[in-house]
Amino acid sequence: MISKASRFLILLSFTVSLFLGSALKSQNRDAGLWTSISVEAKLVKKLSANISQEFRFDENMTRLGTAFTDVGIEYKLNKNFRFAVNYRYTQKHSKEDYYSYRHRFYTDIKYSKKIKPFEVSVRSRFQDQYSDIGRASDGGIAEYYFRNKLSLNWNTKKPYSPYISVELFSPLTYLRNVAFDNIRSSAGVEYTFTKHQKIDLSYMIQKELNVSNPQTDFIIEIGYSYKL
Repeated sequence: MISKASRFLILLSFTVSLFLGSALKSQNRDAGLWTSISVEAKLVKKLSANISQEFRFDENMTRLGTAFTDVGIEYKLNKNFRFAVNYRYTQKHSKEDYYSYRHRFYTDIKYSKKIKPFEVSVRSRFQDQYSDIGRASDGGIAEYYFRNKLSLNWNTKKPYSPYISVELFSPLTYLRNVAFDNIRSSAGVEYTFTKHQKIDLSYMIQKELNVSNPQTDFIIEIGYSYKL
C-alpha cells in the first residue's frame, strides 16, 4: 500500500512534469525573480493586520518589472474559514518604457482542511484594479478578476513544509468570451525558523491562456515573513 508521503511525492513529480511540458510548448519565455517581505500583527482576537513589500524582476531577472506595497486585514471566522480585505499600490513597467501606477482592491475567502499529514486550502479572490487614472487612454476604467487558488501543503512535523499550488485567473471585464486568461503553477517549501519567522522558497510557471502567442514566465520566488 502506498503511503501518504509517497502519494504526495508522486503528485509533486506529476506537477513538475506538467510544468516542463508547458515550458516546451511556450514560444515567448522569460525568467523572473520575485522577492517579498511581510509583517503580520494581531490586532484583537481573530483579527490581524498585515503589510508586505514585493519586488518582481523580469527580462531574465535584469529589470525591476513590478514593485508594490500591500496592506490589509484578515478575520479568522473559525479553524477552517478566513476572510481578508486588502489594498495594493503598484508600480509596473510598461511597454512604453515608463512605470504605470495602479491601485488594486481585493477580498479573499479562504477555506482550509487538515487531512493528515496534508492540509488542503482553497482561496477565492475578487479584485478590481485601476491603472494610470487621468493618464490612461481608457480613463482608468477598472479591470475585474475572479481568481481561484488550490494548494496542498505537506505537514512533515519538521521546520520545513513542502507544498504545491495552482491558480486560475478569470477576467470579468473582457468583451470576448474567455473563461481563463492566466494560470500559475507552483511548487515550493516553507521553512520556519521560529514561531515568528518564516521563509518561503518556490518555483512558479505562469502562462497566458486563450491567446495566439502566449507568454510563459519561469519564476523563482523568495519570501520572508515575520509575525509579531
